[in-house]
Amino acid sequence: MNAPSSPAPAAPVSFAALRHRGFRAYFLLSALAMMADNIEHVISYWVIHERFDSPALGGFAVVSHWLPFLLLSVYSGALADRVDPRRMIQLGMALFASVSIAWGILFVTGALQVWHAAALLVVHGMAGVLWGPPSQLLLHDIVGREHLQSAVRLNATARQLGMLMGPGIGGALLLWLGPNRGILVNAMLYLPFIAWLAVAPYGPKFRAAGTAVATRAVRTLGDIARALREISHHRVILSMTLLAGLASLFVGNAYQAQMPGFAHDLGQAKADFFYSMLLGADAAGALTAGIVLESRGLLQARPRTACVLAMVWCVALGCFALTRSYALAIPLLFVAGFVELSFNAMAQTLVQLDAPPEMRGRAIGVFTMFGLGMRTFSGVTVGLAGARVGIHWSLAASAAALFVAIGLLQFALRPRARGAA
Repeated sequence: MNAPSSPAPAAPVSFAALRHRGFRAYFLLSALAMMADNIEHVISYWVIHERFDSPALGGFAVVSHWLPFLLLSVYSGALADRVDPRRMIQLGMALFASVSIAWGILFVTGALQVWHAAALLVVHGMAGVLWGPPSQLLLHDIVGREHLQSAVRLNATARQLGMLMGPGIGGALLLWLGPNRGILVNAMLYLPFIAWLAVAPYGPKFRAAGTAVATRAVRTLGDIARALREISHHRVILSMTLLAGLASLFVGNAYQAQMPGFAHDLGQAKADFFYSMLLGADAAGALTAGIVLESRGLLQARPRTACVLAMVWCVALGCFALTRSYALAIPLLFVAGFVELSFNAMAQTLVQLDAPPEMRGRAIGVFTMFGLGMRTFSGVTVGLAGARVGIHWSLAASAAALFVAIGLLQFALRPRARGAA
């Protein structure tokens, strides 16, 4: 008797997550919130530079942005396992808005001091942690398992859209309204997201009966160590978390801070259209990746594919670091942005799909701790090393080291043949 043929797998659906009404709203509102985040950066960093002209404070801004992800992501993810992630995101949005209002008050009164700026930068970074891991759990609630990769990829695309639009609109607000009123207007951009989350029919009480819920809180460093041990038993989660951590440690986005130096060496020393193209090429590549891959249903989530895409990212950045041609630098940055979104979204999807429901938040928290928190140190591998050997060689060496590290990761975590002696 012939065995019954198994049904053919369903063909990938273009923009599958956007077929969910709730995700369409989430996509637009998260893009708006990310745009507001970047508008605040434009205005506040400009005022900080004008008032203090302090490279140390500029460096502190980078550390304060990423260090909370390193220290608090596991706690945030574990808490999202136990409480309504909508409320955590609302709290994060409220903190973002409060920081913008506080900036505005200090600008208007002229009372801004260095310690004010440092405190607000820290609160801003903590708000990001309250948004990050819980938002990934909420995606799972909105679209379910079947369309999760589409949702993660489109969510990353929404963030890139906000990052592309934020600097332009922030600059326009700065010119049109000035920093005082511009930053206060920016605070209002978070309100639609807060309002939608108040009524969105997602979260624990809307999940199917019997869905596993975490019962153990993460309160101490020992609990974080336990969370790390838990993910070590899941090969896919472990490999994708290490991939994200290595990419952030060796390269991260530290090369963006060095872009004025690259532009100068490429013959674009002025802040003109050509310099703007250099700044935007990476984000444009990421945005294009989200649109193209979703429209075609390409690059289904697989650990090996994610690693290969990350290695392509290394090659693109290494070539960018070594080229002296502006015409070649633009497409190399575009390719880098394209594959960076591709492998990051794929890694994040695989972590969510492989994690048991009762530990999904902790797994996402650990992934975020490695994937974003390790960017705290990428300034050392790219930035400080660049001061000694030059930014071109430091980025090229970092990309090469990451390429080798990913190869070793694939070798170390390869499936063992059963029955091997």
